[in-house]
Amino acid sequence: METKIPQTYIPGVCNIGEAEIDARKRIGWIGLAVTIVVWILLDLLKVAPWLKLIIFLPAAMSATGFIQGFSHFCAGFGMRGVFNFGDTLNKTDTVEQAEFRAQDKKKARAIFLYSILAGIIVAAVAYLV
Repeated sequence: METKIPQTYIPGVCNIGEAEIDARKRIGWIGLAVTIVVWILLDLLKVAPWLKLIIFLPAAMSATGFIQGFSHFCAGFGMRGVFNFGDTLNKTDTVEQAEFRAQDKKKARAIFLYSILAGIIVAAVAYLV
């Protein structure tokens, strides 16, 4: 069952429409592919375990894309106090109310935190394997 995407801005919940959501999900897939390729290369090259920690970067990027796409919320937009429900990427409108901007920043910080944690977990597993 597919989740219905809100068609309007909801403070702290949804600040992007379908075009932006698709872009975030693409970032997630690209990050996942890069993570897998880098992991395979590092394994084939038999690098020192500490060098495997570099996998944090694409893993966190992937997590950021997927979390934003599936939560219908752009963390960067949330931090900047903007939103976009149009068909054109990055064409934003301003969030006027300070209370709404605060809710968006809180959600954005959570997305960044979860993405960092996902990157750390993947890097730790790569390090230990």
